[in-house]
Amino acid sequence: MSRPLLDLRRAVFRAKPADLRRSVADVAAIILLVTVGIVGFAATFEGAQYLVAAIGALALGLALAFVGLRWRWGILSLTGATIALYFLFGGAFALPHTALLGVIPTLDTWQQLAIGVVTSWKDLLTTVPPVAADGGHLIVPFLMTLVATVIAGSLALRAKHAAWALLPLAVYLALEILLSTAQPAAPIVQGILFAVVAVVWLALRALWSPDRAAVEAAAGPGESASRAARTRRLVSGGIVLALAAGVGVAASATASPPVQRYILRDFVIPPFDIHDYASPLQAWRKYIRDFETDELFTVSGFPEDGRVRLATMDAYDGIVFNVADDGAGSSSAFTSVRSNMSPEAEGDRTTVRFEIADLEGVWLPSVGAAKEFIFDGDRASDLRRGAHFNDATGTAVSTAELQPGDAYTIDTVIPSIPEDEVIGDAPFAPLKMPKQEGIPQSLSELASDATEDAETPLERARALEGWLQTDGYFSHGLADDVYSPSGHGAARITQLLGGEQMVGDDEQYAVAMALMATQLGMPARVVMGWYPDEEERSGSVFTASGADLHAWVEIAFTGYGWVPFDPTPDEDNEPSEQNTQPRANPKPQVLQPPPPAQEPAELPPALAEDRGQDDDEEPGENWLLPILLWSGLGLGTLALLLSPLIVIGAIKAARRTKRRTADRTADRISGGWDELVDRATDYRVAVPAGATRAESAVVVGAAFEGERVGTLARRADADVYGPGDPSPEDVEAFWREVDEIVGGIAGGASFWKRLGARLSLRSLRRARSRKAAS
Repeated sequence: MSRPLLDLRRAVFRAKPADLRRSVADVAAIILLVTVGIVGFAATFEGAQYLVAAIGALALGLALAFVGLRWRWGILSLTGATIALYFLFGGAFALPHTALLGVIPTLDTWQQLAIGVVTSWKDLLTTVPPVAADGGHLIVPFLMTLVATVIAGSLALRAKHAAWALLPLAVYLALEILLSTAQPAAPIVQGILFAVVAVVWLALRALWSPDRAAVEAAAGPGESASRAARTRRLVSGGIVLALAAGVGVAASATASPPVQRYILRDFVIPPFDIHDYASPLQAWRKYIRDFETDELFTVSGFPEDGRVRLATMDAYDGIVFNVADDGAGSSSAFTSVRSNMSPEAEGDRTTVRFEIADLEGVWLPSVGAAKEFIFDGDRASDLRRGAHFNDATGTAVSTAELQPGDAYTIDTVIPSIPEDEVIGDAPFAPLKMPKQEGIPQSLSELASDATEDAETPLERARALEGWLQTDGYFSHGLADDVYSPSGHGAARITQLLGGEQMVGDDEQYAVAMALMATQLGMPARVVMGWYPDEEERSGSVFTASGADLHAWVEIAFTGYGWVPFDPTPDEDNEPSEQNTQPRANPKPQVLQPPPPAQEPAELPPALAEDRGQDDDEEPGENWLLPILLWSGLGLGTLALLLSPLIVIGAIKAARRTKRRTADRTADRISGGWDELVDRATDYRVAVPAGATRAESAVVVGAAFEGERVGTLARRADADVYGPGDPSPEDVEAFWREVDEIVGGIAGGASFWKRLGARLSLRSLRRARSRKAAS
C-alpha cells in the first residue's frame, strides 16, 4: 500500500474524536447530504415505502459510525459490522413482507438479501418506474444508503479534513442519478442543497477546528477584537460562498438549455418497438381456418361475461388496423411488466390462469386490467424477461413468443360494463386518437345516414352497431361458406359496404364500425380476442379455439371509459345468395386501389418471424455494454462479500512469509513457533499474550498433540538461544514440523470450524497485544 493511502488510513481510523460542536455539525451535514440523494429516488419508486428503507439505513449507518469511533474499529471490523447490519435489519426495512411480524428476519429473508445484493440492481433497472416496493427493489436504496452513510460518517467523525466525506456522498448521489429516471424528482433542489450544505459545513469545520482553537487560546486578551473580526469574516465568507453556490446551481439549471439525462436504465433496457411484429388481425382467417376446433389455450378463473383480449388496435393506414405510432397513452406504449400495472383500474379484483396449448406468437392473452403477470414453467424467466404491457389498452406481449406448455397467472381487475341507462347522454371522452389514413370516402356519408335519428352520443354508437348487425350477413368465406374475401383493407371495406349485400365476419364488421365511428368524431378502437357464445358459458374454465375468436369495437365515454360494441351479425344470419354487384343507386365515391400484397393473410406473421430471426443474427454492439455492466456489478459485489476472507487471508499469508524469510535463521525458527501459536489461537486456544514457549506449549499441547508440541518448544529454545545460528536445513525441518502439527489441527476440525479459524482475528489482536506489552 502506498504512503498516501497509509496516511489516509491512519487519518481516518486513528484520529482523536472531535468535540461536541463538530460532532453535531458532522452528523447534521451527513443527514442532510444523504437526504439529498434519498430525495432523488422519489421518481423511481411508487409511494413512500422507499423512504422507510432509506431513512432506516441512514440511522443505522450513523449509529455504526459512532460505534466504530467509540471502539476504534478498523476497516475490517466496520466492513463486517456493515454486513451484519444489512442482514439483521434488511428484512425489516427492505423486505418486510418476508420477515416475521415484518421485523424478524427469516431464512427466506436472508436468502433474498444475499441474492438481492447481485440481482436487485438488474431488477430495478429492468422494471419500468414507478417501481413497486415489493419484489426486492427496496434492497437498492437500503444497501446504497447504509454503505454511503457508514463510510461518510466514519470519515466525517474521524478524518482531520472533513472534505474526504464528500467523496462517498458524491458517488452516492451520482449512482442514485444513474439508477433513477430520465425525469428527475427535484434536480434544482438537490443541487442547491448539496452545494449549500457542503460549503457551510466545511466553513464551520474550519471555524471550529482544534488547531484554530489552540491558536486562539494562546493569544493574549489584546487580540480579542482581531479574533472576533476574523470570525465574522469567516462566517460571512461561508455564507457568501453558500449563496453563490446555490445561485450558480439554480442559474445553470434554469438558464441552460435542457440536455439529455443519461441513466443506466436507457442502456440496460433495450427499446421495445411493437411495430417489429405484425398486427394479429392480419392472421384472422388463419386462426379460423386452421384452429377452428383445436385448443389454443385454457383460462381458469374466467369471470362471468368476461372477454379474453389478445390485441388492441387504434390506427388504420388503408391496408391494416394496427397499433399507433404515437408515444405514451397510445396502443404502442408498451413497458416492461411489473407488479403495479393498471394503477387507475377500477372493478372486481380476481386471479386468472392461462395454460397455453396451440397458440403461438408474441401476443399474450389477458383478461381485464392486469396488475401483475406471474409466469411459471420451464420458460418462465424467458417469458417474463421479454414481457411488456400496455396500461392504456390492457394488451400484453412477450418477445420470447408463446409455446405449448407455457403458463402464467394474472392478478387483474375486471371492470364493470355500464348499462346504457347508466351512461345516458354522457359525451365521448376527449381523447387524442391517432390520425387515420386511407379511409374510403363513402364511409362518412354512410355513417351519417345510419345515425341521423340518434340524439345522444351513445345512441349514435348504438345506431352504427345496430345497422351493421341488422343489414349485414355473416360468413367466414371458408370452403362451405358463402364467398367472403379476407382482409380489412380499404378495398375490402368498400366492397363490404358497397355491395348489394354486406357479407363478412368479425374482422370486416369491427373495422368498418371503427372507421365509421372515427368519421363521426368518436374515439374508437378495434379489439381482437376470445369469448364463448352464450350457450357455451359454463363455470369458470374457458377453453378457447379458433371458433371462439372474435373482434369488437370499443368507444370511450367520459366518466365510463371504454365500452364494448359488437357490430358483427349473428352467425346464423347467412345470405341466401351472394351478389357482389354495386347497389342500384350508389353514392359517388373515390375508391382506393387495392394493395398488391393484401393476400395471403398469414404472410405478415411469417415475415415478422423472419425479421426477428435477422435481428437475432445481427444484434450489433448494443448488447456489450449491459453485459460488461452486470458483469462488473456482479464481480464487484462478489468481491465485496468475500473481501473479509480475502483481506484476512492476505494479512495472514504476508505474516507467514515475513516470518519464514527473516534475515536471521534464528528469527525464522522463532517465527515458526509464533506461527504455530497463532494458528492455535485462531482455533480458540487461549494462549496468554506474554507466555514463554514452554508455557505456551503447555496450553497448546493440552488441546493438540501435547508431546509433539512440547518437544518443538524445547527445540525452538535450543535453536534460538543456543550457541551459533541454526542452519537453513534446521529451519526447513522446523517449519515442516510446524506445518504437520497445524495440518493435524485442521484435519481434526469441521469445515465450519476451519472457516472460522481462517476468518478469525484473534491471532492478529494477540500480535497487537504483544507489541503493546513490549
